[in-house]
Amino acid sequence: MKTIRLILFLTSLCGFLSVARAADRANIQGILISASNERGATDGRLAAYEPTLRRILRFESFQFLGEDSVSLAAAERGQLALGNGHQLELETERADGKGIHVRVRWVAGGRTLMNTGLVLRPGVPAVLGGPSTGHKGEVYAVILVGR
Repeated sequence: MKTIRLILFLTSLCGFLSVARAADRANIQGILISASNERGATDGRLAAYEPTLRRILRFESFQFLGEDSVSLAAAERGQLALGNGHQLELETERADGKGIHVRVRWVAGGRTLMNTGLVLRPGVPAVLGGPSTGHKGEVYAVILVGR
């Protein structure tokens, strides 16, 4: 009987430790978009983000270009390949009650477009405005969401 209790205790302890380790990880999703002042329909995949995009970027329509996600522990580095040659190099600094503190380096065509720090609150999108796409006043932007 003592052996069974010991096994149950060790099993529950291992389960608790794996859950605690999973909670220390941040899942970060990045979405590359183009923003335009041309009136038109926004890509349906961006419907949940459209009000935030309109408020922050002040453009009329948005098109989905690519996405990627990564799971990182504290003080770990990772990369998001978003498409069209755009990559985000991420480094999680820490997580606290306010969110996940992340250093972000946006790279395209071998050039650094942006180097910044963010606090990603779980489920709240952060939007980074980027350079021109080269088409009629369109610009690139990235939506980052931490979970």
